[in-house]
Amino acid sequence: MKNLLLSIVFIVYGCMVFGQKTTYELKTDINYYSDSINSGDAYIKERCVLDIYYPVNVKDFAIVVWFHGGGLKAGNKEFPAVLKEKGVCIVAVNYRLYPKVNAPKYIEDAAASVAWVFKNINSFGGDSNLIFVSGHSAGGYLTSMIGLDKRWLKPYGIDANQIAGLIPFSGQAITHFTVREERGIAGTQPVVDDLAPLFHVRPDAPPLLLITGDRELELLGRYEENAYLMRMMKVVGHKETKLYELNGYGHGMTEPAFPLLLNEVQRIVEKKKEEAK
Repeated sequence: MKNLLLSIVFIVYGCMVFGQKTTYELKTDINYYSDSINSGDAYIKERCVLDIYYPVNVKDFAIVVWFHGGGLKAGNKEFPAVLKEKGVCIVAVNYRLYPKVNAPKYIEDAAASVAWVFKNINSFGGDSNLIFVSGHSAGGYLTSMIGLDKRWLKPYGIDANQIAGLIPFSGQAITHFTVREERGIAGTQPVVDDLAPLFHVRPDAPPLLLITGDRELELLGRYEENAYLMRMMKVVGHKETKLYELNGYGHGMTEPAFPLLLNEVQRIVEKKKEEAK
């Protein structure tokens, strides 16, 4: 009986030690521009900040950089609850908004925040080879812009192809409606120029997972924009573009999309591990 009790105690202790639960830490309002830039612009100092939620007893974890939505006019950084405690790090980003700034300032901010992650995540225990970029609506647009158009990350010495995966939720593939509004162009008038993800289709881009709501319930043309982006990526020879349409969901389609995001992260992480063997 004594030996049995000792065995039970050992088993419980072993579970506590070897099955240790992952714990997380939160850092907030980190400026992602340099001190020299922050000191010269009060709006940048206030707005261009990020929060990081990361596992503290895990090494070489994957990272999801998350850009909030709001039409490039509103919104604040947030940690999607469904992504928390899933073994990944989440970086929630604020960026400057119209009408205080015009295009391409918010794209520049998105690139600066991702560059900060590339340069700093290793010090938190993350793997800079496993940085994924995602976001909803306007955040999806920013995701595609900095991932497909290499010029935004280039000033930081980062090739956009270093991003492990792009996962925009219901993002615009044509030029964003707020960019068109700045130019006096109606939201029903499609424009595809160098501020449209569609303008930058290329075969060597990171894996691209496009997710939208139901085409009949989405914002006007949003599914079709993404379908065209998928088609043109395939036409130019990109091998890892997928599109999911979430039937029955409108523009606020994030909840059923988050598991797809996590599956894509896991798929690519496992693929990279196999390639490294």
